[in-house]
Amino acid sequence: MFGYLENLALIERLHRLLLDVVKDEFERLGLLEINPVQALLLFNIGENEVTAGELKSRGYYQGSNVSYNLKKLVELGYMHHQRSEIDRRSVRVRLTEKGRRVRGQLHELFSRHAGGLEKRGLITSAGMEDVNQALKRMERYWTEQIRYIY
Repeated sequence: MFGYLENLALIERLHRLLLDVVKDEFERLGLLEINPVQALLLFNIGENEVTAGELKSRGYYQGSNVSYNLKKLVELGYMHHQRSEIDRRSVRVRLTEKGRRVRGQLHELFSRHAGGLEKRGLITSAGMEDVNQALKRMERYWTEQIRYIY
């Protein structure tokens, strides 16, 4: 039980630290008009064209949070939005060139960090894959608990 509780605490702390790392990098770059959550949203959308509902259903974000952040990113010129021809309630979004630049900056940051972890011998690529597999198993278990417990 202690190991599981430690995992939970680490996952929560790592998420907050990731947001701080992104915030710190953007302050260094002078990119202050978007917050780390919005930046990660741009990163996760990538080259895709999506709806807020799709982001929510993939488990990235909660409804009101994603809607607010998408609206803000459109207003600031990081994303294009287009109402669906078929379902006028549905809006599809995709990154603008400005949004793709931010995504590229995050990609460079994450690449530097991945290289730094391996170079310093903190974790190998194989070790990272082991962590990923364990986290995916935990994710599947939690998803099953949500779907089947009630």
